[in-house]
Amino acid sequence: MELRDALAGYAGWLGYDHGERAGAWLARLEVNRPELDAFRAVPTPEEPAYIAVAAMVAPATGQASLAAALPVDCDVALERARRQTGLNAFTWLPEVLAAPRQGFLRGVAVAIKDLMQVEGAPLSGGGKAMGRPVARHDADVVARIKRSGAVVVGLTNLHEFAYGVTSDNPHFGRVVNPAAPARIPGGSSGGSAAAIAAGIVRLAVGTDTAGSIRVPAACCGIVGFKPSYDALPRAGVVDLAHTLDHVGPMGARVEDCAALFAAMLGLEAIPPWEWRDAKGRGFVKLGGYFAAPLHAEVRAALEQGARALQGEGARVIGREVAGVELAPAMLLNTIAPEATAFHAERLRQRGADFGEDVRVRLETGLFLPGSWYVKAQRMRSRLMRAFDEAFGEAEFLLCPTLRTPAPPVGVARVGIEGRDFALHPAVTNLTLPFNLAGLPAVAVPWGVSSEGVPISLQVIGRRGRDWDTLAAAQRLQAAAGK
Repeated sequence: MELRDALAGYAGWLGYDHGERAGAWLARLEVNRPELDAFRAVPTPEEPAYIAVAAMVAPATGQASLAAALPVDCDVALERARRQTGLNAFTWLPEVLAAPRQGFLRGVAVAIKDLMQVEGAPLSGGGKAMGRPVARHDADVVARIKRSGAVVVGLTNLHEFAYGVTSDNPHFGRVVNPAAPARIPGGSSGGSAAAIAAGIVRLAVGTDTAGSIRVPAACCGIVGFKPSYDALPRAGVVDLAHTLDHVGPMGARVEDCAALFAAMLGLEAIPPWEWRDAKGRGFVKLGGYFAAPLHAEVRAALEQGARALQGEGARVIGREVAGVELAPAMLLNTIAPEATAFHAERLRQRGADFGEDVRVRLETGLFLPGSWYVKAQRMRSRLMRAFDEAFGEAEFLLCPTLRTPAPPVGVARVGIEGRDFALHPAVTNLTLPFNLAGLPAVAVPWGVSSEGVPISLQVIGRRGRDWDTLAAAQRLQAAAGK
């Protein structure tokens, strides 16, 4: 029996009677063959399975809050959003803005990814299959943002149901990258990144499952912060993969992300979090998997960033993370079953309402064994220990956000230093390990390539040390002259 027939028969046995799609399933599994082959080849470790536990955010330890107040810009932001519809950055804009409440972000415009409930707004998840119900309540983080005085100016476009990296949405249009229109804006939070890069807003909310905040931040030349796992609540946010999903802020600068992070935590003010320099701080410049292959200009940026931190008095050493080369395989065998489980009934009843790329990824999740999911969670436990060892006496890790500047729109494969990657791993390989481990990570712009495409570096902190991670990222931003 051919594999195609076997897949069709197995799907039918599971009650998913769409065997005519077996050719598409087989083609998609072939795209993921490198991860599947790598996963199959290693034994299951003798480790307890990883259990996702919410992180407690340690208090900020900065000497002073140096950032100026954000501008009151909600009315202007809505006008800009209405003028720049060609970006396809938004799925919904309000007719009238709500009156701002008192708070430290009073009147500041915030865009919210269309994956979370905003009272009175239609929730689509970037797709048709949910039917766009009007939210009756705010997601927890949205309610906190509103209590800070910020005003929601719209819901941003995304890769459908957050399951992709291009934000080429078949229902709401392809998000355009304002920083480099011929390049992808990244995903899944592409609309949030584009709204900031286009100057519509300074603040936006995204979600990050394998890099979906940091990848679009890197592609569009802005800052994206993935906090520690569940440092921020996800109630009222549509799941993709529940042990990998993170909610976080995006901004024009690190200071913007810090202000929005304070609001999302439910604080009444922005605490002192910034450092005046990086003197005495320890950084590990990640090697091995994180250092090759890299686009030549990305490698140069990494070296420049490391030297700049040393110039401020930081200690920078090189170190590798044992076993991290298997992170893409762990990610695949976690995200696929979790996403398919969440959408299973919707997929069965309304499969034709999904875009083809997301539908086939959800369908192939049916074919990964449950034992592989458990194996992946055991491997995650080992990976977390490897990260602890890599930190050593240091506080932070440093690496590029992407192996290469944002790829061109429409490409399926990307070549980097003589190696060929499918698009998705090409842009998520350096972000996804920190979703697996639940570590806080910030994407920081570091100039542009010779072709004018943004380059980004990534600062990663220890679990729960979110404020310190933002402070370290701010020093990198300062070193970049921003």
